Amino acid sequence: MALELFAEHGYDGTSVGQIAARAGVTEMTFFRHFPTKASLLVGDPYDPLIGAAVRRESADLDPISRAARGIRSAWQQLPPPASIEVRMRLRIVAQTPALRAAMTGGTAATEAVIVEALIDGGTGQREAAIAASAVMAALNTALLEWSLADDEELGQAINAALDVLVDRHG
Repeated sequence: MALELFAEHGYDGTSVGQIAARAGVTEMTFFRHFPTKASLLVGDPYDPLIGAAVRRESADLDPISRAARGIRSAWQQLPPPASIEVRMRLRIVAQTPALRAAMTGGTAATEAVIVEALIDGGTGQREAAIAASAVMAALNTALLEWSLADDEELGQAINAALDVLVDRHG
């Protein structure tokens, strides 16, 4: 429902009141489920899965490889998402500067989970932070670029980003 309104009026031109009315709820009910309008588009429920997957990777790998391989493993454990909806959500984010900033907040949470997993495997704080930041920057760039095109599947975009960081056979 919110995606339809964003498509009709743009993100900035759609109010929480309009979203709540379309959903048949009050604004108060909306805010019980979503802390902000932006959270409809940039929420990320996969952090625990990503952290566990990074922890399972060999501590003998360099931090970027551990993080990238962990994310690839986590992605392979998920059921395929509704690519059309994901593309629509990310396209709105890519085209709305305020949402790109909100995406950064979600990225920071994921980075923290990756940093913790890397540190648990023996990586130093600085190296873990740099590796997590690099991997998330690559993923975010790939996802936003993917959202603006119509030529590949989401999994291909994720794997392509991770392949830039890590030899696909590594």
